[in-house]
Amino acid sequence: MEEKKFLECERWWTLAFLMYVGGFFGGYTYSVRGGIFCNAQTANFVLLAMALGSGDWAQAKYLIIPITAYFLGAVVSEAAAGSLRKLHVIRWDTLLLLIEMLVVVILGFIPDSAPFQISQIAVNFICSMQYNTFRQADGIPMATTFCTNHIRQVGVFFTKGIRHQNREYFARMGFHAGMLALFVAGGVTATIACHRFSGRGVWFALLPLMISFIDLLHADLKTEKDRMEQIPRGH
Repeated sequence: MEEKKFLECERWWTLAFLMYVGGFFGGYTYSVRGGIFCNAQTANFVLLAMALGSGDWAQAKYLIIPITAYFLGAVVSEAAAGSLRKLHVIRWDTLLLLIEMLVVVILGFIPDSAPFQISQIAVNFICSMQYNTFRQADGIPMATTFCTNHIRQVGVFFTKGIRHQNREYFARMGFHAGMLALFVAGGVTATIACHRFSGRGVWFALLPLMISFIDLLHADLKTEKDRMEQIPRGH
């Protein structure tokens, strides 16, 4: 019954793989692509505010670039989801994973001497699309590219579990804690791979992306072919 309730693109194992990939992207850009995180934009907005406050117009203009890339990622993913649904071939969620794999392959070929901004903007763009596309896991709202909400949820459900002595709350706490662990594991893998293989270490992200892509493609073409009109929860 639960298998039919949720689409494959919103099952917990799909988002678990993507949580791992989100941590990997963070470790990759920080380790070998400029020492910054491209998964979210809060830091860039803080830096933009500081640049404006100090009159550093060059830095302010530069920060508009990654912010714009993140904005465009949300726009593209939102528009593409509706358009692909009408074709009844594959879901946007599935196509996005193929796009991410292609971007990762290209990133691995970018020389270490190339400007870091090339890789940073690419990761900004795909992380934005991933964040906007995969929003819930088995009905639980979540993000796969950063951890703030998961930390909050661990604290919330821990407190509720203690207060009400309800195992369900501890189960929800464990779910979010598990996602955090996967994010960390992705970052650990990226750090080790990039220290060993430099920029080509990003190719290690292809395995979880490929597993998820094959799973979603099978669902689109076989098990969920008659559910193409169904919109994933949270959209």
